Amino acid sequence: MKRLVLLLCFALAFPAYAVQPDEVLSDPVLEERARDLSKGLRCLVCRNESIDDSNAPLARDLRLLVRERLVEGDSDEQVIDFVVDRYGEYVLLQPKLGGSNLLLWAAGPLMLLIAAGIGANYLRRRAKATDEAHDDLSVEEKARLDDIMRESVSKDT
Repeated sequence: MKRLVLLLCFALAFPAYAVQPDEVLSDPVLEERARDLSKGLRCLVCRNESIDDSNAPLARDLRLLVRERLVEGDSDEQVIDFVVDRYGEYVLLQPKLGGSNLLLWAAGPLMLLIAAGIGANYLRRRAKATDEAHDDLSVEEKARLDDIMRESVSKDT
């Protein structure tokens, strides 16, 4: 009996969709398309939640808009384009890879490469400056520096 209750609790723990019964289309094919489309659209109130999972009033309006466009005969691409034209690309949970988004996608790796180049250049210049500083020493100064370095090493060991 306990196992049955536990199994029932796990079965009920799955996330419920926020789609209300009055939103569901009578045509199961159109309803399935609407569900697929709304899973890829972001709720503008809840941020990283699809409109299919959100209970926000704006998400409900977007779900109704998607269903309305499908009933009017729009293709999936036309529905998505209509919503994006109206609300911007932010409404897409998976933004398109192109246009200005391409710059955003490439910015992270590009900044890493630039930072690595700046770091390598800094280290190269620092090593060169150290070598040049030693070249300015006279023979006696270089010998004295070597003695100091040997003394320092012998004291450490």
